[in-house]
Amino acid sequence: MKENDSKHRILILGASGFIGNAIYKELCSYFKTFGTYRVPHKIYKDNNHFLQYNVEEDDVYDVLNATKPTIIISALRGDFQAQTIAHQHLSEYVLEHDCKIIFLSSANVFDAYSKYPSYELDKTFSGSIYGHFKIKIENMLLRLPKKKAAIVRLPMVLGAQSPRIKELKQHLADKTAIEIFPNIIMNVTTDSKVTQQIHYMINRNKSGVFHLGSTDLVHHDEYIKDIVNQITTKNGVLYKHVYTTNEDRYLAVLPKFNKLPKHLQVTSLEVLQELNK
Repeated sequence: MKENDSKHRILILGASGFIGNAIYKELCSYFKTFGTYRVPHKIYKDNNHFLQYNVEEDDVYDVLNATKPTIIISALRGDFQAQTIAHQHLSEYVLEHDCKIIFLSSANVFDAYSKYPSYELDKTFSGSIYGHFKIKIENMLLRLPKKKAAIVRLPMVLGAQSPRIKELKQHLADKTAIEIFPNIIMNVTTDSKVTQQIHYMINRNKSGVFHLGSTDLVHHDEYIKDIVNQITTKNGVLYKHVYTTNEDRYLAVLPKFNKLPKHLQVTSLEVLQELNK
């Protein structure tokens, strides 16, 4: 397995972020794996597999030339305009080299739809600036030859170190209200499941569009309360109910065409159980 895997050189853009770092830790034992970080930190400076890269200031070609990847995983964050230019350069690189890109997208590419969950081939339609940006990058990558790109649409990604969990803990510590959306129906996943799924996609040379959410759907308000009950025993937690609509609204990405094997699927209950470990 390891010998076969070693043929890949993997570059993770945004490897110091929550999901990017989880992917790096999953892959670095199997592949020659490089990552970028934005803010100088001793932990990255001392690791010669990490390169400093600021999407607003630096040219991504410098990173590409230094690492010569056969697979690029984009988990970038930052200015949308700068990211768009970077992804144009990535697309050009992928076209000209024996290389493929895996782009981490979001359920928000469907946030203007409301009546149904979304599947891989559904037309994207967003009402948010973030969703519009993700659609723009997706469309750019969908113009590449099919084998050259994989688009991974993620729902809310949870984990012990996830920004969402840290935010909830901060609210609990500060005794401030946690926003919940009673009419939003969504699905969820964990960082560990996403990393396993991406590892599988690399091993199997998968391309196309993938929806990596839990197989079942949950209401935002009920699920956030379930999470809070996992991380605190305190009573009197403050909640702020936010109603964006009077009817149920879906923000869920479900697979129909590109289903992964059973052991790589996850349920919302399994996500909760993992948070409890």
